[in-house]
Amino acid sequence: MALTALTATTATACAFPLQDLGPLPPRFSGPPLPADTVVAEVTSVLAAEGITVEREPSGVLGKCWERLSGRHAPETVEAALKAAVARARSEHGWQTGPDTGFERLTLTKGNWTVSAGFAADVPPGGQAPVIVSLTCVDGGDTTTAPTAPSAPTAVPAPAST
Repeated sequence: MALTALTATTATACAFPLQDLGPLPPRFSGPPLPADTVVAEVTSVLAAEGITVEREPSGVLGKCWERLSGRHAPETVEAALKAAVARARSEHGWQTGPDTGFERLTLTKGNWTVSAGFAADVPPGGQAPVIVSLTCVDGGDTTTAPTAPSAPTAVPAPAST
């Protein structure tokens, strides 16, 4: 019993109290971007570089994920993707995303991250598949921009007589 009390006292005396540093900073700045806006921007910069993609249904309710896929000439697919990424940065305000360590190009804007890649090994006469994954940090519905909650209305108390 004495040993248990001594151990508890020592553990309590040696433990440092946790300090509350306040809320964590937001994972992105600005309002969440709607998925339709992000898909339209990415599709347009790819199309401007000759890459035609189609939006695949996400099929995942409550998830913030989109996928675009298409094909492009294997000889120019890498240059076209790099040009599309540069166009997204200059024309739409996207930022260079994290380096994934793979041969993928990444961009970030608001709550979205875009990762684009292509298959390097293409059979002769074939087209290089292009896959673009779009994910966001907010798992809610982003098909439309959220609106601010309405302020509660004050109802005056009835006058007493």
